[in-house]
Amino acid sequence: MESRGNIEKTTADTARCRVPEQEYSTSRREFFARIPGVAAVTLASAAVPVISTAEASFPKGSRGAGDQRAADSFQIRLDAAQQEAEVATPPQIANGDEQKYPNFIGNYHKGLPHNAIGEVVPAAYQAFLNAVHQGTSNAFENVPLGGGKNPVKLVNPLAGQAFDLEGTDSHKLAIDPFPSVGSQDLADQAVELYWMALCRDVNFLDYGSDKLGLTKAAAAELSSLKGFEGPRVSRAVTPQTLFRGFTAGDAIGPYVSQFLLKPFAYGPYAMTGTMGMYTPQLDYMTDIASWLAVQNGQGPFGQNVFGATRYTCTGRDLCVYVHSDPNAGLLISFYNAGIWLFEQNAPLNPGNPYTKYTKQAGFATFGVPHFLCLLGEAKQRACKAAWYSKWFVHRALRPEAYGGLVHMTATKKAQYPIHNDILKSAALAATASSNNGIFLLPQAFPEGCPQHPSYPQGHATMAGACATILKAAFDGSVAFNTLGEKRIVTASADGLSLVDYTGSDASQITVNGEIEKLASNIGQARDFAGIHWRSDYEWGLRLGEAAALSVLRDQSNIYAGENFDGFEITTFDGENMIV
Repeated sequence: MESRGNIEKTTADTARCRVPEQEYSTSRREFFARIPGVAAVTLASAAVPVISTAEASFPKGSRGAGDQRAADSFQIRLDAAQQEAEVATPPQIANGDEQKYPNFIGNYHKGLPHNAIGEVVPAAYQAFLNAVHQGTSNAFENVPLGGGKNPVKLVNPLAGQAFDLEGTDSHKLAIDPFPSVGSQDLADQAVELYWMALCRDVNFLDYGSDKLGLTKAAAAELSSLKGFEGPRVSRAVTPQTLFRGFTAGDAIGPYVSQFLLKPFAYGPYAMTGTMGMYTPQLDYMTDIASWLAVQNGQGPFGQNVFGATRYTCTGRDLCVYVHSDPNAGLLISFYNAGIWLFEQNAPLNPGNPYTKYTKQAGFATFGVPHFLCLLGEAKQRACKAAWYSKWFVHRALRPEAYGGLVHMTATKKAQYPIHNDILKSAALAATASSNNGIFLLPQAFPEGCPQHPSYPQGHATMAGACATILKAAFDGSVAFNTLGEKRIVTASADGLSLVDYTGSDASQITVNGEIEKLASNIGQARDFAGIHWRSDYEWGLRLGEAAALSVLRDQSNIYAGENFDGFEITTFDGENMIV
């Protein structure tokens, strides 16, 4: 076990996902070592490259005063390409379920045709695999879908084959294998998801004291699970760590990041931080007919019903944020955070060269436009990396499909190799009791998950990239309550106002901690909705971080006049580096 403050968590350095007849694990240091120079003390160089090989291959044309500049630019591009070519391509290892289970119960198959108990038609899955192996649009056009005349389309599988001209290629960034469908690890993650669904409408302020005792029961059961790797204190899941992320700042202060609550301005437009929230206690896919229709991709689906407008104070409220965003919203959330920090004159990253100049300020480089634009650049690289892992490596099943396996096993309509931790869990029993004996995982969205595989989570991967860019922009060690109005806030009990957070740990809340908490809020919100696993969120953050670090590495070569020695960054897993 490794300790981060008062939080303990087993990391992938010691806890390994097992593959049939093979064992593979990726340590955090090995993960970053795949990106050239990221694990080194300093990645940046302020020197302009000396022309060498570029001179021989530089395009010939009229000689002029700008020729040296053009040659320098050409050399920088060649050097970046050479660095990228030298990055080793790591093994991309899946969990082996696709080979182990001929009925493909451990893999993603939503949108393909299914039988009456939700098993994919084998021929359809084989056509899908053929498309994956060919990697062409024509092959994917030949995949049979199960939605009738208006099937829900597969979401952009070929994005995983696209190249980039900046950062490490998506195929050179690898994450750990996804847990096997029959593993204790996945069963214990499922127990957490069933509890998250049961607790969707509990105010975060009431964790540990809600009237029905749901959060207290959730913490107790998760504490008892040997395979559950969420944050703990003294080996126990507590109301303060319940459903929180794995970073050091996640368990400090309110559940919701300050960046989702603080008001700020888009120029003349006031942003209050309130949203129209979904109606409480209204879940979806809680009967076999609607569940099976969704598995077949048989739309159109219903729409969520909106209720009160308020600040974010429940898990269902977080679901609203990550459902209405069409993936742009997660960029907006970090864009908003960057705007707020710049508005409050938050101290810049110590590695920013303009912190040392008395007569110059950053703008197009090392200034507001630079970092806000970088958010989009890093997000796009991370998105492609996630889509490659999803479609071409892991093809992991979604929680809603796992819920079908649980239901069919619990009702003896089929016998699947599901670990007993989920079948005997109090969370599953409570779900079936409140839902007429149905053991499916209740969903927050009528359509359930999007039409692409689960692992890693796209939102988390892109959030990990954006968070890393904000860490490069600002001094993450700064206490948050020294900025702006110098207060830490949380939503009131009714969610209609912001109130001061009075916890004893308020002074421990930092800029980095709230950046990381924002990333975790977005990732865990997708878990609250029932459409992703904890593994999806955790490894998504790390994958996005790696993609963003590689972009920062590439850009470290382009500064000509500034004395840039690298940004000081602390990773999600607590490693300090200079990039």
